This record gives sequence, structure tokens and C-alpha cells, in this order.
Amino acid sequence: MKYNPDIHHRRSVRLKGYDYSQAGAYFITVCVHNRECIFGKIENGKMILNDFRNIVAGEWTKSAEIRDEIELDEYPVVSILETGQKR
Repeated sequence: MKYNPDIHHRRSVRLKGYDYSQAGAYFITVCVHNRECIFGKIENGKMILNDFRNIVAGEWTKSAEIRDEIELDEYPVVSILETGQKR
């Protein structure tokens, strides 16, 4: 689907005037289409990760291997369920 400003109301969370090409620590959030729980499941209050999560983790690691300007730190996989949702 082509971007249409009349129906796509995206607001940037970037700081105006900030140079994001400079060195620094950045937080990246990956959201899944329709917020599907495809990286694992929650059992007894604990996240049980699956092979999809492992694929993403592998690709994330490759980013630092193929790009000299990237240095990775710790990264969590977080699942958020809204109150009343059942998965």
C-alpha cells in the first residue's frame, strides 16, 4: 500500500534537529503486524521463546557483523499483553 497522508497519520518521535548519524546509544522497538505473539508464548508468567525469535536474534547479530559502525549491547525480547487479552 502506497503512503497516503490522508489515512496514514504517523507522527515522528524523533527529536527535531537531532543528528541521528552521530555516535550514541539508540533503542529500537520491533512491533509485529497485528501484535501477534509470534516469538514465543507466556507460560506461568515466563516468556518461552521459539525459533522465530531465534531467526530475529540471528539477523540482529548479523547487523553488527556486516556494519562496522554498529556495536550491539544487551537486548530483551518483551511480550506485552493488554488487560483482558487472551493468547
